[in-house]
Amino acid sequence: MTAPPSASGASVPAGGARAHAIIAGVVQGVCFRAETRAEAQRLRVAGWVMNRADGSVELVAEGPRSAVESLIEWCRRGPPMARVASVEARWEKPTGEFSGFGIAR
Repeated sequence: MTAPPSASGASVPAGGARAHAIIAGVVQGVCFRAETRAEAQRLRVAGWVMNRADGSVELVAEGPRSAVESLIEWCRRGPPMARVASVEARWEKPTGEFSGFGIAR
């Protein structure tokens, strides 16, 4: 599994933030990645989401802190068929490496 290509040199807006999260529960086979991408795009957050071999979903998101926080909160619910058991998120220094939000494989 690799993250989607990124555009180096993209700028992070002032007040930008980066979160790296692992979402566990019934989160694969329920359109979690596609719905997360749609929510991230709506919030204008960049990064990626992917399924992990252990059945969880991994997410890296960058953008305005309030938008990244909103995306993490959305992940606590997920799409209608998901049953989220936990979201472990850690804040990191934003890099500005992403030009959009994609689904990694």
